[in-house]
Parts: sequence; structure tokens; C-alpha cells
Amino acid sequence: MDGLSHTQTQDSMLKNAAAFSKDDDIVSPVSGSRRTAYDIDGILEMDEDAEAREVSRWKMASFGRKGQNRRSNSTTRFKVYKRRWIGLVQIVLLNIVVSWDWLTFAPISSNAAIYLDVTESDINWLSTAFLFAFAVTCPVTIYLLHRGPKPSLIAGSVLILLGNWIRYAGTQIEGGKFSVVMVGQILCGLAQPFVLAAPTRYSDLWFTTKGRIGATAVASMASPVGGAVASLVNPALGDTDQVVLIVAVIATAACLPSVFIPARPPTPPAASSTISKTPVLTSLRVMFRSPPFYLAFITFSIYVGLFNAFSSLLNQIFYPYGYMEDEAGLCGAVFILVGLVACAIISPIIDRTHAYLLGIKLFVPVIVAAYVTMIFAPKTRTIAMPYVLSGVLGAASFSLLPVALEYLVEITFPASPEISSTVCWLGGQALGGIFILIMDALKDGRPVDLEEVRDAGRDNATGGDMPPGHMLWALVFQGVVALAVLPLPMALGVRRLGMQTTEGRLNKDRTAEGVLVGRDVDRGLGL
Repeated sequence: MDGLSHTQTQDSMLKNAAAFSKDDDIVSPVSGSRRTAYDIDGILEMDEDAEAREVSRWKMASFGRKGQNRRSNSTTRFKVYKRRWIGLVQIVLLNIVVSWDWLTFAPISSNAAIYLDVTESDINWLSTAFLFAFAVTCPVTIYLLHRGPKPSLIAGSVLILLGNWIRYAGTQIEGGKFSVVMVGQILCGLAQPFVLAAPTRYSDLWFTTKGRIGATAVASMASPVGGAVASLVNPALGDTDQVVLIVAVIATAACLPSVFIPARPPTPPAASSTISKTPVLTSLRVMFRSPPFYLAFITFSIYVGLFNAFSSLLNQIFYPYGYMEDEAGLCGAVFILVGLVACAIISPIIDRTHAYLLGIKLFVPVIVAAYVTMIFAPKTRTIAMPYVLSGVLGAASFSLLPVALEYLVEITFPASPEISSTVCWLGGQALGGIFILIMDALKDGRPVDLEEVRDAGRDNATGGDMPPGHMLWALVFQGVVALAVLPLPMALGVRRLGMQTTEGRLNKDRTAEGVLVGRDVDRGLGL
């Protein structure tokens, strides 16, 4: 092969692929004693010492001196490891727990208000303060995730542990101490960005292009799972202090393994992983000068904010019409569980096709239609319409989430994935808190007799379409906002509007994979 040109070498390699035996990530000649790796620069032979040098070079390139450009990936071995699932499972657990913390009191808002001797609006502030707390630790999150997911997950775990047990201490003070519970809730809120923004950074570090959407989806969807668990389980757990104790014990068990997860893979999983990410400030300047990023950011933030507000106020939206807490909780569970099933179906398809823009433009109109139709759901006083709409809304919202996150990473490449993810989650959480305040202010001010409503049930509840405590105008606000944002994602990718985008990371990996021969599988344990 020494006498062949560069092009001939590649052609020969592709035509005679059957003559080679495949290893984890490199291809070795059947009769040869030395390992041979392929990439866009041709054929490179590496002995054992060379392989060791490559591993060292990958670590320096990924986590070495700030701002140093990574070298060419011409001799880098691409491989994925089975140990990547350990960290992914831990991110899933932490996202479930932190979301459960957020909605601990929302499904039992009326009982929690009585237990803590406050109003339901005060209980709403537990969710609102949790969401606003996201902004405080965002800068630290970006810094830690830039170094790697593990430091961020450890920081989040510490805050989750402290917050949960402080909340429980507040419920044990005679009569319940709302201010102490609020302190613990804020600490849990400070933990959010450390775990919520981690999936894109982790999938970029450990997974290939054929697995990143799936990994991001699994980790990101864990957050709504926590909300589903809270909606289903909390109303059945008993008194408020008992609910908080059970959540604290589960959170403790979920947080402790963070110390033991692997920090980074020994070698990169894909060509894009060998490209140095730009410094944080430079990445922010690049993102905020990009019109497509603004459209994606605004769209993501508003729809995440609406999801947060709807999830937090779900019980208060339905119970004035005679719905029981467990019925409202089941509606929230349908919203989330149907979304998870839909996401599990859609994510592998997007992983294979990388049809990010098509997915966004299909899912957003469905979300808008569901929010607008939800205005009329409570007044039907039936189970069917709220549950069907919740399922449709959940399916579209959850399918959109990982697609939008990965699309943001693509259009901001080579900016580090945690930057776009954290900034967009910040917008979503902040708007969620604002929307809760607005929707709470639009709530009917007449007092609700909970015992009378519970005794009457949905069929016999009084008040017509606008009973005491109704949130009709809050639902109208929600539908109008969702509808107003619809044109923004529809404009993405439209060249005439100057909104054309490029998929930088995907293009980099496609270029390398075009001549890379090998498998993304592990040999033996792969540890």
C-alpha cells in the first residue's frame, strides 16, 4: 500500500473490507501482527506504545490546557465503553429525584397548605422559588460541566441531600415551619442545573452520533418521570411530613453513587469529540450573535416554561371542577408517561435520520393545539378529554425535548454542549416561575370549600363553567402564549429569512465515518 495514492489507499480499503477482522474500534489485518486504524487521512499503523500515546493525547486534548487546539484526529482510536451506562443511569436517577423534589407539594397543594398553615399561593411559591433558583448556580454549572460531567453531578448530589433533609426538618417543627421548608426547597432548586444540563455534555463525551439522541432522551426524560412519580405517588403517601421523609430517603440512596461514576472515557467515541470546544465566553458570544440560536432558545424556553407551570398548577386547575387529587395526579401521570413512550419510539428514529428540523416543525404545532384545546377540558367535568389532551401534549413535548437539545448543540458546534443546554434550561426554568406567578394571579379569588367539592364530585360540583377558584383565564393565557410563539420554530432553516443552519458536529462525524472502518461495540466487559 505504500505505493498507492491517498485516494487509491481509501478505495482499496473499502473494496477489501472483508479481508480484515474487526476489533472494538480499529481494524487489524488478519495476518498482521500490528494494529491498523483508518480515518480521513488514510491508514495508520500503531503498535502498543503508539496506542498508549494516543490515549494520553486524547486526555490532554479533551481536558488539557485551556484554549489549546486539539490536534488532528488522524491517529485517534474511536471507541465506546460499556461503563458509559453507569454514568447515564446515575444522571437518570438524579434527574428523577430533583424533579420529584420540585413537585413534592404541587400534587398535594391543598393538604400541604393546611399542614404548613399557609395559603395555596404560598405553596405555589415552593415550586416557583425552586425554578428561579436555577439561575443562581448556572455559571458554576457551566464551569463544572466544561471540565466534565462528574464534578457537576457530585455538586448537584450534595445540594439535593442537604435540601431534602432540611425540608424534612421543617415539617417536624410543631405545626410545620414553612420558612425552613422553603430553605430546603431552594437548595434543591440550586441543584437542578448541575443534573438537568448534564445529558448533552455526557452524551457528547461518551456516545457516538448513532446514540447521542437516545442517551440525551433517556437522561432528559428522567426529569418528567420524577414529576410523574410525584403526581401518582404523593397523594397516596399520607401526611405531608411523611411524603417529605420518603422523598428524602430515596434522594439519599440516589445521590450517593455519584462519587463512583467514571469521569471520562479513555479514548474518544467519535471524531467530533476530538475537536476542542471554544472557551465559555467565546461560545456565549458566538451563540448570541446567531439568529437561529435566538429562535431555538426562545421556543425552547417558552414551551419548557409552559410545561413547568402546567405541571405545578395541574391540581389547582382541575379540583374546582370536582376532580379529586388522585384524578388530577393521574392526569399528570398520563401527561408524562405517554410522553415517555412516544419519546422512546421517536428518539431512535431521529438518531438514525438526524431529522432535527423536521421533528421540531412537526411537534410544535401539536403542542400548540393541545394547549389551546386544554382551555375547554376542565369544564367538561369528564375524565376522557383531560386525559387524552394530556397524553397528546406529553407525547409531543417529550419527543421535542431531546431533539431540540441536540439541535442546539449542532448549530452551536464547536461550542461545548453544556453551554447551549444550560442557557436554554435557564430560560425555561425562569419563564416557568414567571408563568406560575402570572397564572396564579389569574386564578379566581373566591374561596373554595374543599370538603364540599370533594363530597359533590365532578358530576354534582356547583359553579358551572367558572366555579370558585377556577383557573380558566390562566389556561387562556397559556394557550395564547403557546400560539404566539408558533411562527418562531417554523422559521428555522428558512434561507430567505437568514435562518439557515448547519449541523457542525454531525458533519464532522460523517466526514470521519465515511472512511472509518470499525464497530461501536465493546470487547469483553469494555471497562
